[in-house]
Amino acid sequence: MPLFRIVRRGKGVPAGLWTKCEGCGKAVFNKTLKENFVVCPRCNYHFILGAQDRIRLLLDKGSFIEEEVDLRSADPLGFKGVKSYKEKLIEDQTKTGLPGACVVGRGALDGKKIAFGVTDSRFIMGSMGSVVGEKVTRLVETAIDNRLPLVIVSGSGGGARMYEGMLSLMQMAKTSAALAKFNQTDLPYISVLTNPTMAGVMASFASLGDVVIAEPGALIGFTGPRVIEQTIREKLPEGFQTSEFLLEHGLIDMVVSRCELKPTISRLLNLFRG
Repeated sequence: MPLFRIVRRGKGVPAGLWTKCEGCGKAVFNKTLKENFVVCPRCNYHFILGAQDRIRLLLDKGSFIEEEVDLRSADPLGFKGVKSYKEKLIEDQTKTGLPGACVVGRGALDGKKIAFGVTDSRFIMGSMGSVVGEKVTRLVETAIDNRLPLVIVSGSGGGARMYEGMLSLMQMAKTSAALAKFNQTDLPYISVLTNPTMAGVMASFASLGDVVIAEPGALIGFTGPRVIEQTIREKLPEGFQTSEFLLEHGLIDMVVSRCELKPTISRLLNLFRG
């Protein structure tokens, strides 16, 4: 009896044509998924998008000019773990094609010039280290200096970046201080929360928008629901920390489906301009 056998692929469906939805568990044809803004047409589950996809989704084609491209994370603590911080940075840079978890710059949305930033949850969970905090702060300063409306899309499940210790935690205060200065202008700041937006990012710049928008079903909060339940030893309400729950309780202003996100932001910018 042979120790192994070669299984030959038949003439079935080629690989890479379908994606399993994390919401309903059904297979979705990739072409359909792409045409539907990477949202499941059955259950409205919003798949996670990377930074470059967010730029393509929201900004006018060819209008985005990235800034602060030379900022790179250092390893101030010489962090060691299962993987070192340097190893983790290289791994996620290779995986995402990004130098870090945040992309900032200037672009146009329906012809309106804006300062735009986005965090990418695929890069160390979109956590806020020194570079992310510095990029967000410089973006806010660019918006002030050039009198531009500010739009930031947040996707962070990691909050402050533990690899950088206190240097990461201080970015919460730094970004909040920059936005306090921005708030003294008559310019709008629109914050868009995506799945997930948690911890230090949510407790700083992500929650400070003049208008705070969230995509449907996004996990939004400080500490995750499992940790809270273990701490207070009580069952949390149904849908706790979802966009819809937080809208009902007044923490955010709007829940907007991805296909309506760009026109909604465009209308808001018109209202602030008027």
